[in-house]
Amino acid sequence: MSINLKKGQRISLTKDNQGLSKIMVGLGWDPVKKGSGGLLGALFGGGAPDIDCDASVLMLDANDKIKDKNDIIYFGNLTSKCGSVRHMGDNLTGEGEGDDEQIMIDLNKVPANIQKLVFVVNIYDCVRRKQDFGMIQNAFIRIVNMANNQELVRFNLTEQYSGRTALFVGEIYRHNNEWKFAAIGEGTNDTSLKDIVQRFA
Repeated sequence: MSINLKKGQRISLTKDNQGLSKIMVGLGWDPVKKGSGGLLGALFGGGAPDIDCDASVLMLDANDKIKDKNDIIYFGNLTSKCGSVRHMGDNLTGEGEGDDEQIMIDLNKVPANIQKLVFVVNIYDCVRRKQDFGMIQNAFIRIVNMANNQELVRFNLTEQYSGRTALFVGEIYRHNNEWKFAAIGEGTNDTSLKDIVQRFA
């Protein structure tokens, strides 16, 4: 049975799931429904571009640093050099049910020097498009055991993130020979993945 977490909670993924290795991390969100825009909206399709949220994974060492650019997994670098993290590709609109982006992880293949996998979501071209996470609703992260397709953990981000342009959603980390998950849910004003990565340089 899936466990629903609240912001700040932590849970062991491997303690009660002996042999857990291959997991899928699903991230999802929905654009807030836009109004019709009246006559002009009807004539010209509303004009506002879709919100393109990009999920990324940062592979950090014991000092919370990124040592290699290949340890940043995103739409421009879909697979880590070690093969332990694989991004399944970019969803450009957030439309549709279920996961918008999925990341496959083999915990047994994560190199020993990697202590933490941080999951972040940012809005592509947010400054020019004047978009922020106040325009997003129903955001979540969930973890599925790929051996039996069982959802282990879900964290629904229920806060109001208006004005925020990036989200630190959650992290998977090593602790005493276990893999744990922490529900973070922190919004920031980073305007690109490059800005986010600078925090860990």
